[in-house]
Amino acid sequence: MEAEIVNRVANSGLITLDLEDYYHPGERVVYDLKDNLFMGLILKEKDFRAFLKEHDWSQYAGKNVAITCTEDAIIPTWAYMLLTLQLQPYAHAIVFGSLTDLEEKLYFDAIARINPEEYRDVRVVVKGCSKVPVPTAAYVELTRVLRPVVQSLLFGEPCSTVPLYKRPKG
Repeated sequence: MEAEIVNRVANSGLITLDLEDYYHPGERVVYDLKDNLFMGLILKEKDFRAFLKEHDWSQYAGKNVAITCTEDAIIPTWAYMLLTLQLQPYAHAIVFGSLTDLEEKLYFDAIARINPEEYRDVRVVVKGCSKVPVPTAAYVELTRVLRPVVQSLLFGEPCSTVPLYKRPKG
């Protein structure tokens, strides 16, 4: 008589949460204000406002935009604000900073839409490997959101996990 094969992972009651599922597929682009600087040094308000009126902002439709300036120049805050006003009707997401900052914002927005109550008193495995880049900050944010409600939190794959948190009994 053969012994029945039991899938202990399937019967474990673990819920796998894969941050890859929260990846926003939209294109990521950088808008670098260095291209608007006069002689690579200063931003002239009159010229910048003229550029803002003439530029085709529709090319950013559905894109995720990181606004930055890679030149060592002092950019007034209002310039970033004006740029955001032009991008907002078209872009999916806009951040001040790098592509890394943009990626973090996209994940933070997605994590904010998670209903933590769906994970109340559950054993959760946060999947560690993915086909898309998941910033460490997203794992930190997810941990912050889930810790108050989960029974336990693990990292990795259901067959090989690293225990992170277990709610104390009592």
